[in-house]
Amino acid sequence: MGLYGVMRTGVSGMNAQSSKLGTVADNIANSSTTGYKRAQTEFSSMILSQGAGTYNSGGVEAKTLYAISEQGALSYTTSSLNLAVDGNGFFVVANKEGLNPALTRAGAFVPDGEGFLVNSAGYYLQGYPVTNGAAPAPVANGLGGMEAVNISQSQLEAVPTSSGKLWANVPEGAALVPAADLPSTNSPTASYTAKTSMVVYDNLGNELTLDIYYSKMTETAADSDWEVTIYNAADAAAGGGFSYSTPALSTQTLTFDVTTGDLTAASPTDITLTVPNGQTFDIDLSGATYLAADFTVTEVDANGNAPSAVETVEFGDDGTLYALYANGDRRAIYQIPLADVPSPDKLTPLSGNLYRMSNDSGDVRVGFPGEGGLGDLVVGALEGSNVDLASELTNMIESQRGYSANSKVFKAGSDLLEELVNLVR
Repeated sequence: MGLYGVMRTGVSGMNAQSSKLGTVADNIANSSTTGYKRAQTEFSSMILSQGAGTYNSGGVEAKTLYAISEQGALSYTTSSLNLAVDGNGFFVVANKEGLNPALTRAGAFVPDGEGFLVNSAGYYLQGYPVTNGAAPAPVANGLGGMEAVNISQSQLEAVPTSSGKLWANVPEGAALVPAADLPSTNSPTASYTAKTSMVVYDNLGNELTLDIYYSKMTETAADSDWEVTIYNAADAAAGGGFSYSTPALSTQTLTFDVTTGDLTAASPTDITLTVPNGQTFDIDLSGATYLAADFTVTEVDANGNAPSAVETVEFGDDGTLYALYANGDRRAIYQIPLADVPSPDKLTPLSGNLYRMSNDSGDVRVGFPGEGGLGDLVVGALEGSNVDLASELTNMIESQRGYSANSKVFKAGSDLLEELVNLVR
């Protein structure tokens, strides 16, 4: 090899330092890029076999590594659509057609003209749609089953009531209501112990008021029976109350244990009814009590809403995207997953702060924020670049000096070779 080997070694060193300077340049250029992960160049020696008494110079090989798993600093913003991951995991994004899914830590999402959430590189945030309020199940080992997240919910929506809850305390000292006068008879002379009302919605979003009557029927040393009767308030007599123009929507008998004040084990715990032009559903009565106190509604709730437009959207810490309606209703529309791989630093970087799985990174695993070792979702924040400018400037100077030193080696070999050629003159 001789002098030619010396020159090749110098060229190898210059190429390696040039590669290092390239990573430094990229890092400095992206020191303010959201979600950028720094690159670094490491050197590996190449040694040639040696003869007795001579040394054959080898060279150096440059390898680029990525600090993808290194967390960048979080900065808080005024946008509720900006997202960051604190810990392990990546957002899943794809192109407009939903193809070529990739991973990213850049969570500066904004809605485009069609309402889709897009980051600064033009990639669409992917999520699982929430159907009928049921939490979606992620595809644990793949990026399928997702769709581009759209926050433009401009269509008016009316949701009929499909469940309700009414927990109340009935007074222990109440007088019995005669069987002939129970509200279920719908008699003009009907009487009752207590009355409350509850608002529900039919299929078109019409608001219906339910009149709900509680009546003490019987009492023994062991238990006490109470009738719960529900009427449509719109069918009440002039001025309200009995008799209603239509039969009761539903009637149920609750049995209380007089020693504990709770429902007995054999007692029903709900009442089933069908709303006119609405759904059949159960009202949960399981929290009813029988205590020495006035009639008191302790908890009441019913889902559904009247026709209403979406005013805004917001993310929950678990990745759920909620639509907030003008009437105050709050409904989940998407849940945003996170994806991770066993070796994030071995992912393949792409333009736009994207990463794709490689043979060395391992297979992807998908879950929701805060579950199974995945990081937490931070709403209204962005993850900054993990580049340290001071370190990069130091690396730049080192690379400069190293390149210059290797060029001197090349020049020395060239000069010696020229001297050797001149010997024959």
